[in-house]
Amino acid sequence: MNKTVRLLLCLLGLPMAVHGATHANDFPTLDRVLYVQECIAAHPDAGHFEMASKCSCAVDALAREIKYSEYVDLSTAAKATTIGGERGGYIRDSEKLQADIKRYKALQAKANKGCFIGPPTAR
Repeated sequence: MNKTVRLLLCLLGLPMAVHGATHANDFPTLDRVLYVQECIAAHPDAGHFEMASKCSCAVDALAREIKYSEYVDLSTAAKATTIGGERGGYIRDSEKLQADIKRYKALQAKANKGCFIGPPTAR
């Protein structure tokens, strides 16, 4: 194969590689920041800088495991369990949503363990 053909193949393959990389980790910056802020708030006794680094690590780990759309669904279900009354009851009674919540918490636990984040501090 001559140099021109090899160069052309490399140039054609590069956009596909870049395109695949961007979709593998597509969490918007705002959602990453919100996740880190919530994580830091859950650990007020730890140093802010230390937790910012650890929590950033955790959201990156989540982004490697699931797509952003799935993250939105899972995290929304997990947060919605705190809704009181009838609306919250729907979420607490749904077997599918409970399975989603369990999966999300397991993903979070794995990310936290890998990033050396302990359990949240009780307030």
